Amino acid sequence: MKKIILLLVLYLSLVGEVWAQTLTVSGRVTSGTDGSALPGVTVLQRGTSNGTTTGSNGEFNLTVPTNATLVFSFIGMATQEIPVNGRSTINVTLRADEKQLSEVVVTGYGTQLKQELTGNIARVSGDEIANIPTPTLESTLQGRAAGVYINQGSGKLGSGLNIRVRGSSSVSASNQPLYVVDGIPVTSADLGSANAEPLNPIADINPNDIESIEILKDASAAAIYGSRASNGVVLITTKSGKAGKTNVNFNYYTGFSKATRIRKFLNSQQYIELFTEAAENEGYDAAEEFEGNGLDINSTYNQEWWEEPFRTGSVSQYEVTLNGGTEKTRFYINTNYNTQDGIIIGNEFDRASGRFNLDHSINDRFRVGTNISLIRTLNQRVSDDNAFSNPVQLNALPPIQPKIDPATGELNRNTLYYNNLIDQTDGFNEATTHRTISNAFLEFDILKNLTFRTEHGIDYLNLKEELYLGRNTEDGGPTGYGYQNQLTSTNYNTNNTLTFNTLLNDIHKLELLGGFSYQRSRTDAGSVEGRGFPNDNFKKIASAARITSGSTTGTGYNFASYFARANYVLKERYLFSGSVRVDGSSRFGEGNRYGTFPAASVGWIINQEPFLGGVNTVSFLKLRASYGLTGNAEIGNFAPLALYEANFYADQAGIILTTLPNKDLQWEKTTQFDVGLDYGLFDDRITGEIDYYVKNTNDLLLNLPIPGYNGFTIITKNLGKLENKGIEFVINSRNLVGAFEWTTNFNISRNRNKVTDLNGSTIFGGSRFVGQIRENEPMGVFWGPKYAGVDPQNGDALYYVKAGSNETTNDYSLAEDQKIGDPNPEFLGGITNNFSFKGFDLGILMQFVQGNDLYNVAGFFQSVNADYFDNQTTDQLDRWQNPGDITDVPQARLYAGNGAGKSSRWVQDGSFLRINYVNLGYNIPKDLIGRLKLASAKIYLQATNLATFTDYEGYDPEVNTTYFGRSNITLGHDFYTPPLAKTFTIGINIGL
Repeated sequence: MKKIILLLVLYLSLVGEVWAQTLTVSGRVTSGTDGSALPGVTVLQRGTSNGTTTGSNGEFNLTVPTNATLVFSFIGMATQEIPVNGRSTINVTLRADEKQLSEVVVTGYGTQLKQELTGNIARVSGDEIANIPTPTLESTLQGRAAGVYINQGSGKLGSGLNIRVRGSSSVSASNQPLYVVDGIPVTSADLGSANAEPLNPIADINPNDIESIEILKDASAAAIYGSRASNGVVLITTKSGKAGKTNVNFNYYTGFSKATRIRKFLNSQQYIELFTEAAENEGYDAAEEFEGNGLDINSTYNQEWWEEPFRTGSVSQYEVTLNGGTEKTRFYINTNYNTQDGIIIGNEFDRASGRFNLDHSINDRFRVGTNISLIRTLNQRVSDDNAFSNPVQLNALPPIQPKIDPATGELNRNTLYYNNLIDQTDGFNEATTHRTISNAFLEFDILKNLTFRTEHGIDYLNLKEELYLGRNTEDGGPTGYGYQNQLTSTNYNTNNTLTFNTLLNDIHKLELLGGFSYQRSRTDAGSVEGRGFPNDNFKKIASAARITSGSTTGTGYNFASYFARANYVLKERYLFSGSVRVDGSSRFGEGNRYGTFPAASVGWIINQEPFLGGVNTVSFLKLRASYGLTGNAEIGNFAPLALYEANFYADQAGIILTTLPNKDLQWEKTTQFDVGLDYGLFDDRITGEIDYYVKNTNDLLLNLPIPGYNGFTIITKNLGKLENKGIEFVINSRNLVGAFEWTTNFNISRNRNKVTDLNGSTIFGGSRFVGQIRENEPMGVFWGPKYAGVDPQNGDALYYVKAGSNETTNDYSLAEDQKIGDPNPEFLGGITNNFSFKGFDLGILMQFVQGNDLYNVAGFFQSVNADYFDNQTTDQLDRWQNPGDITDVPQARLYAGNGAGKSSRWVQDGSFLRINYVNLGYNIPKDLIGRLKLASAKIYLQATNLATFTDYEGYDPEVNTTYFGRSNITLGHDFYTPPLAKTFTIGINIGL
């Protein structure tokens, strides 16, 4: 018995000694490039198979002997070996291996080293878009991401943009990508009702808060978002705190803006000459016709109305940022105020925002955090493009009529058309938004390789639209008009994931992800309008004598989703990835609510193979391919249902059917195949990627026109097919290194879009538009009579009788409709050059779009050789006057419609090259600022939209009218649409 006890004591003492010689080491691995967390880093006890990988926040836990050595390895990073020496906490910064690419990108529900990606993700860092004086972050992405077409549409501040990721994937449903901010799918669709001009909810986000933007382009990358991903996914990650001393940064810039271009119209002398000639050519007495339209043919005024819509705008921004913390607690705080007075009179945009991001490690296994933002925006809006109160329509007014009425000294109310300057003095149109996009998360390491993460977020948006038009305005007279709309949108989202990481035998790297997501969105609105105000000092609805209408509405939708993903790396060279998502949506009928969206991809890091070991010119080479299915559910919330609304007769209430049901309505589905090559040459002095893709959309969610004899004109059906094919090319080069550095980033892409099946249907764009949706043609193809110029003998406008024929006619009704243009670009891209030398840095971004056509709908009025009394563009002076004249402008004939029918006459090439952004900065030397106790100080000058080179004769080639809203049918149409602004700013950035 004594021997047994003695042996037991000896055993326990040995065990105790063994336990005393081991400990659990924890820590965090970050990138030496930007300080960001590195997930998926292999942490291995040297000489053993005992190891783990870092989680999504770069943290790890591993039990090892006290005298062990830890080996930290990561593709693209230089391997580090660190002795434990009895320490329980080890934080590691991995430096880039200059022979490999080392970028970490955000993916859906996680992050991944770019070398291990088998999908296509374009990444733009926050530093690239910081301090660019634009009210919305999307415009800062122009020319920076291959295959991403961003069209600002107009120079109106805070208005919606058109964004296409690898082309349009739908006809009637939305083509805008899904926006996800810190894991929360946010509201990005226009919620306003006071204008057809869409508001842009993404303008609420402060671009300076952004750490990175990842655009998921192919199905492998985007399918983890399933039914929301056909149009691509834009992942926005906001900045987080970094351990270390608290850094305080103050940033300020100010500047001014001008229109990129202002078109020239006829002066008084030219106007009288042209319209006198036009009247006489038709046998009219010119003086009588002038007088009949309220015009004085003997007027001495020369009013340049085309200058009146525009002004010199201004822009300013003030910002303070705090960033710091400890290894356990890290924080980021930002306050920002941005104010802009637009180049269009009456157009202003102000945004005040605050952000507080916090990450805290409770212990080695628990981590919590929160991202909180508060935003207020005020948008002083201008009228829709097609409204007479649109300031740009002032160019229609004859120059012989003065701005100021000489009899009253007030704005002239006796002009040919409405003098909408009155709207700017006697009315307002404001949209005020209060918003928070916030979330909180908890992460728990269940096992050393198994992590549970739950995050809950909310996007709460309150929009107030208030419109008042005084008694002197066209729409408000004679007693004033008021309108107010109050809208609340609450978008709640939760994501819950389990992530398993492991490394087996040093050659098998596996990550498994499974999760559940739920989104609930509700929108409630109430509006009221009234007339009969005592005077224009009373602008609230409470002062209206008559409440002419009022309404309350409520709508919403739910998504419930289940998803899984597996990433496998074999021998650091063979890559495999697969994902599947099952989405359920309330937007579809009970039998079709759930859809399944799988994707798979493979990759091969060729330069890791022994047969390329001696090829020094190739530092990185990866071949990848992917195929997957994504969906589109961006339609009305009740599209499959029969909808009813109240109807009244006298004092009796009833209901009527307003929408036909379609219980078979289901998801719009897009399959995409992608094959790509990522490369690095000459120790990564040259890097880039090449991609080819094919996207096919089936079961198009189509708002199909139907005969109106049953009281309905449209029904939503799954009908038709659409195809996009394209190629993308990206090259990055470090041209010069050393004291003088020069880097270049170039991207170019081509996408061809075609509607392959509409079941024989054609969707028309309206009487003034030439855009159509037709089988075997690109989206929004221009279709109509083809203009053939002018008969040199008599000045008649000529048209081609048939497509492909040289036969012409002066009878517009005999001209066959044919393809006359394509609004879709053939190529687009950008080139960025960055230079630095002894504290100076210079960045230049040029953006180009080539091969798209534009149709100037306003040409029907302002460039129609004096068919109306609207003032004309100066090119109409080149009209035909005498037999033998060779010109494209027909003889001026008042009211005769000579060349006035919609046709290719107003179709022009919309290609352009724009110097999009120029920034010149100087970092003041530390020996000069040290005495002021400053850590850094930089001054900079910058210009946006500095110069545009184009053959388009309108205001700006980057145009897309809001005439009755925007749609795929009216792509590339211009109707009194204001140009973009070119802006010049000077700024200073100070770090403490």
